[in-house]
Amino acid sequence: MHPFSAIKPPPLALGLGLAGLIPFVSAALGLWVTPEAWRERVMEELLNYAAVILAFMGAIHWGLAMRADEASDQAPVQLGLSVIPPLLGWVALSLPIDLALPVFFVAFAGLYFADIWAVNHGLAPVWYPALRKPLSFVVIASLLIAWLATWVNR
Repeated sequence: MHPFSAIKPPPLALGLGLAGLIPFVSAALGLWVTPEAWRERVMEELLNYAAVILAFMGAIHWGLAMRADEASDQAPVQLGLSVIPPLLGWVALSLPIDLALPVFFVAFAGLYFADIWAVNHGLAPVWYPALRKPLSFVVIASLLIAWLATWVNR
């Protein structure tokens, strides 16, 4: 098992994290080149995937909180905060696209700061920000590119 105190993320985590970016990047770029008849479907799939990933990321925080020392006073906070990302994803899916996309990129940005908080409180591995920072940047950039596509392609 990769050490909790390692500075670099495990290669497998990095590879899988990068693979997880494929739907974000391909959908964001696809909105610019896809025929108009398919754009709504591409956007729908991007938003659905974003909601799934928010739920996944919340589950990571839930798992880290469960792993924490029983005496930790930060673990219950992290446990409570772990339900916010999937709830935000669920709410965003019910909103018009012009509102859903900003909710998603704010949720992913907030999640990155929750990751940093977890590391600073010893609940997440030291290497976690080295993994999450570039992934978060690409996700948020992809969502911004998708949002821009909705304004330009009107």
